[in-house]
Amino acid sequence: MGFRSFLHRITAPRFERETPSNQPLKMVFVVNHALKMGKGKIAAQVGHAAVKATLKSGEVRPELLDAWLSTGQKKICVKANDSSHIEEIEKQANQLRILSVKINDAGHTQIPSGSLTVLALGPDEEEKLDELTGELKLL
Repeated sequence: MGFRSFLHRITAPRFERETPSNQPLKMVFVVNHALKMGKGKIAAQVGHAAVKATLKSGEVRPELLDAWLSTGQKKICVKANDSSHIEEIEKQANQLRILSVKINDAGHTQIPSGSLTVLALGPDEEEKLDELTGELKLL
């Protein structure tokens, strides 16, 4: 979905469609702690993940995106041990049908090109995401 289509979709008049349950929604960003990224680098990578996950949600699960946008867009960041830990979490997310987006760095600054920096999960029901990431430490 292009950016103009995305903007039109989220600003166009609403019509009846399937809506998610009344459960609280959030998005979770799982950051690769092994890379020892600086605060600014982490912020940039999480920003990339937020945009990409929002666009993907608009394409694949627009009802969740609409509900998440209308309820404050809750987001949290947690730490993963390393890239293999992130891959394991992504595999579990796929089994639970949770939307996921991986971000790999271009390698222009602090870390090697292709490094897996962040996994974005959701937006989805908090309860489902907590099952998957509730044990991880907050960033």
